[in-house]
Amino acid sequence: MSFNIEKAFTHLDKLTDSIEETENQPYLDSLILALRVIQTSEEVDVTEQQTQHIEELKELLAQDEVTSEDIRKMIQLALIKGMKGSTQHQHVVTPDSVAMFMGYFIQKLLPDSKSFRLFDPASGAANLLTAVINQVEAKVEGYGSEIDPTLIQLAVESANLQKVSVEYFHQDSLTPLFLEPVDTVVSDLPVGYYPDDEHAAKFDLSAAEGHTYSHHLFIEQSINYTKEEGFLLFLIPNFLFTSDQRDGLQKFLQKHAHILALLQLPLSMFSSEQHAKSILVLQKQGKNTKPPKQTLMAQLPSFKDVHATHNMLKKIDDWFKSENSK
Repeated sequence: MSFNIEKAFTHLDKLTDSIEETENQPYLDSLILALRVIQTSEEVDVTEQQTQHIEELKELLAQDEVTSEDIRKMIQLALIKGMKGSTQHQHVVTPDSVAMFMGYFIQKLLPDSKSFRLFDPASGAANLLTAVINQVEAKVEGYGSEIDPTLIQLAVESANLQKVSVEYFHQDSLTPLFLEPVDTVVSDLPVGYYPDDEHAAKFDLSAAEGHTYSHHLFIEQSINYTKEEGFLLFLIPNFLFTSDQRDGLQKFLQKHAHILALLQLPLSMFSSEQHAKSILVLQKQGKNTKPPKQTLMAQLPSFKDVHATHNMLKKIDDWFKSENSK
């Protein structure tokens, strides 16, 4: 019997709704308690109805065929529901198709790696981070940093339930991290201005006047915590290289990284053109690195179009073959 994600989500959702009602708190906070209660063997104060959902969930999750990815998808459905009702802009789930594509690209960048260290400096509820970890074939040591207390608690419970190894830092990700440089960074960059001008001034990318873009600072911070010759994959706003602070960013990238690829996501994925995003792939410069013969620039098709997606993957494969032959 295969794991039924929709059925499991229905029980998780009803359990979360019930906790929301009894505890009188938001859905996402209730989801933390729901994820915690299905993992604990301790006696907890729950209603008869809640007990029924807990037992059903435990039974479904105990099936032999259940994978970490099944569990992530179940939790993701609850996250999407909870974040729809949220007014906070950071409460957004990175689309699965993007996470899968980033995971695919990392496999191509690190084809021979048996293990590597992966960091998301804006990990949120860690949906992107764990989706990539679940996808790649190597053994991954995951690290995530997140300032939002609700999101980081969700991330911890999600990773525990998935049995995925992730170490989290609950802090402003732009302050110093107790983290050795990693092999790869993956992140859906928070877009906006960083409010702490005094701290922003410590970065090379700080604006000459006014607030600095936080997404610029996240790129600099990520490069600082990446090993020489390591890779970074960012989900970026399409206006990254046309905004008023672009000159400083371009100079910084020329000095510290090679731009390997810029892949524009289909506009159909976004509510408006101004919210559209792309995947930026960088390599941190090192003694043995060279810029690519040709940066891979592409407009990605709708992931629902199987034929067009297959053609795009072939184009990417050809690009990798061409680059590896240099």
